[in-house]
Amino acid sequence: MEQLKGIHHVTAITSSAEKIYEFFTYVLGVRLVKKTVNQDDIQTYHLFFADDEGSPGTDITFFDFPGIPKGVHGTNEIFKTSFRVPSDKALDYWEKRFDRLKVKHKGIKEQFGKKTLSFVDFDDQQYQLISDENNQGVAAGIPWQEGPIPLEYAITGLGPLFVRVDNINYFKEMMEKILLFKEMDKEGSLRLFEVGEGGNGAQVIVEYNTVLSQARQGYGTVHHAAFRVNDRTHLEEWIKQLQTFNLPNSGYVERYYFGSLYSNVAPRILFEFATDGPGFMGDEPYETLGEKLSLPPFFESEREKIANQVRPIDTVRSTKEFEKEYE
Repeated sequence: MEQLKGIHHVTAITSSAEKIYEFFTYVLGVRLVKKTVNQDDIQTYHLFFADDEGSPGTDITFFDFPGIPKGVHGTNEIFKTSFRVPSDKALDYWEKRFDRLKVKHKGIKEQFGKKTLSFVDFDDQQYQLISDENNQGVAAGIPWQEGPIPLEYAITGLGPLFVRVDNINYFKEMMEKILLFKEMDKEGSLRLFEVGEGGNGAQVIVEYNTVLSQARQGYGTVHHAAFRVNDRTHLEEWIKQLQTFNLPNSGYVERYYFGSLYSNVAPRILFEFATDGPGFMGDEPYETLGEKLSLPPFFESEREKIANQVRPIDTVRSTKEFEKEYE
């Protein structure tokens, strides 16, 4: 059984597709690589932000479900998403930037021997930056070359995923026996799990918490998180692995940009397993990624109907020149 390769993507829920586009583009300097719709709810946008080339392991995606209430953070949820930056010095840059742009943050702290900077967006979605200084393991992505952030400080992909649970014994057993992670370290109520090549791009940090009330999904929370597999052959092996342990799963799901498999591995915790390819470069030129409404072939015949259901969002950046913003 081949191990998972690390984190593939995180999908979260936002109250506003327009505002999350502005936040990731102009504040965080992360490239929108695909503007499409939720394939299970076509009136809902699905925006993909990733590295310069839309590499697996670098993208956070957002749904904007109409009328959904604000979520409630608690136990039994994927509660925080990490982004990798090249160095400790980069965190100093981001702390000053957040102060200037009035982004709420908790200052630079240390976690499992690495410097981090936790912050939130307008929905109270939880994030952190983590320094890759001295990091080994899964390679980082490529920062957005034409974005507003100096390349030596820019975000390069996803870091550790944070999960909060009230049944640590079950979750630890599931992570180790079914998903083949290894517990590497412990700090208070936090446990660090790692898979594959390891490092920031292949870690899950699990918090044991029986004090908080049950989380409730809504905008400002994570919908699901995905892990990387090579291709469909390996995805089929993971389907068998989940079946061996009687873990309910979706079976193979064709998402066009990648193949997927979904499983509720614990109460309110939805994990996806996704192939590295084909990726986001097949239907749009590199220069204009994310600028038009992109639809998989099986929705192309409904383009006019779908375009009328989702309001237009101006995501054109190829005609703009971003000046690098040194703090």
